[in-house]
Amino acid sequence: MTKRLMFQGTASDSGKSWMVAAFCRYLTNQGNEVVPFKSQNMALNSYITPEGFEMGRAQVFQAEAARKIPNVRMNPVLLKPSTDSESQIIVDGKVIGDMKAKDYFQFKNRLRSFVQNDFDQLASENDVVLLEGAGSPAEINLNKNDFANMGMADMADAPVVLVADIDKGGVFASIYGTIKLLPVEHQKRIKGIIINKFRGDVSLLQNGNNQIEELTGVPVLGVMPMTDLDIDEEDSVALARKSQEKVPGKDLDIAVIVVPKISNYTDFNSFKQYKDVSVRYVRNVSQLGIPDLIIIPGSKNTNEDLSYLRKIGFVDAIKNAHSQGCKVFGICGGYQMLGKKLVDKQHIESQIEEQQGIGLLNVTTYYEDQKTTTQACAQKDGYQLTGYEIHMGKTILGSKVKPFSEIREVNGKKRSRNDGAVSSDLSVNGTYLHGVFDNALWTRHFLNNIRLSKGLEPIFEEVIPIQEYKSQQYDKLAKIFAKNVDVSSLLKILDESEK
Repeated sequence: MTKRLMFQGTASDSGKSWMVAAFCRYLTNQGNEVVPFKSQNMALNSYITPEGFEMGRAQVFQAEAARKIPNVRMNPVLLKPSTDSESQIIVDGKVIGDMKAKDYFQFKNRLRSFVQNDFDQLASENDVVLLEGAGSPAEINLNKNDFANMGMADMADAPVVLVADIDKGGVFASIYGTIKLLPVEHQKRIKGIIINKFRGDVSLLQNGNNQIEELTGVPVLGVMPMTDLDIDEEDSVALARKSQEKVPGKDLDIAVIVVPKISNYTDFNSFKQYKDVSVRYVRNVSQLGIPDLIIIPGSKNTNEDLSYLRKIGFVDAIKNAHSQGCKVFGICGGYQMLGKKLVDKQHIESQIEEQQGIGLLNVTTYYEDQKTTTQACAQKDGYQLTGYEIHMGKTILGSKVKPFSEIREVNGKKRSRNDGAVSSDLSVNGTYLHGVFDNALWTRHFLNNIRLSKGLEPIFEEVIPIQEYKSQQYDKLAKIFAKNVDVSSLLKILDESEK
């Protein structure tokens, strides 16, 4: 029987994704075949597998930590919110439709067989499966037909470690409340507690740890410190922690516009490797100023997010900054927003049938009832780019623009088509390629062009390939995990799960 262990959280953004990644890398380094698994994920940050299937990014970086190729079975069900009450439902990597929350709650029991089958297959192929819960198991209003938290623990017959975020405050109340709200049989599944995101002297926690162990009967297995490691964060709550101000002493100021339904903001994590770059995430016009580069990111609801930007004054502010020499870059939905017009007569994405875009690129986007989900290789400025596409709609180029890149390969097969658009003066770029800035050589070239436009000398620093850089971060995370968590107890829990 395959060993299995599930990490659940006292709340969203408690750090359970990182705990799974850390233990994946630790066990993999010990010679185990390990695989992550999250039955149901709700996130706007997603990824396209080599087969063209869509899955949550948390299981992607967990798979990378386990030195595995991301596989859609690691995340059977993905929910991508399009409004406050409706989500796109993706099962085994393919869209099955959009549902209101109430409708999905009634429908989801039909998905249990897909979830069980994917888990069983992964378990049969690996030594260890590390499962991740969603939100909190104490969301008692959602526990009927649950297969995300304790329901999944039952399906997998997995012991559970509870992860609690001390940075939010009230950590012991959240631990106690989470455990005591559960039925007795589920309380018994919890074999340990990890307190996460701690700052300061850990000895000051000992009295509280002792008391929570007495109150719950569950041992505290470790206290993880707050870290500044560069690892993807999937939950949109993490955006609130990202800087809104330029870092002093950096030559280049990049401002990412935060839209309400922002997706794949992990596209900009790789900028951390460049010593001359400061990236800030701006939420209102007063924060924007005149940066060197404005990036408009992807969106799950492009039309509504564009309408929002226009309402609060961002459209005029972006155009004004551009008129004063600021470069502008749009990815996916952000690329569509930069065009002249967005047309959605069939209400594919929203009830807005047609609206004017920002108008910095002479392109028009027409929404279609087919979702593009591909990995792609492209050529740009003599450089090879790799990335992935996740979008609805087709964009038609007009005059005074040229394609951003030439796609040469799609899902491992040779193809030839154009992607994106660039203005005639090269000041505005748009592409459908997520991960475009993960291509280090081209990104340095792109940043150097901005430096030259400011009268600065180009930089020719050596930037390691993104996958090698990520692997270094996973190794650091695993070492921090092993130093601060009682790994021997976790290994014992794993051994007992096999019996």
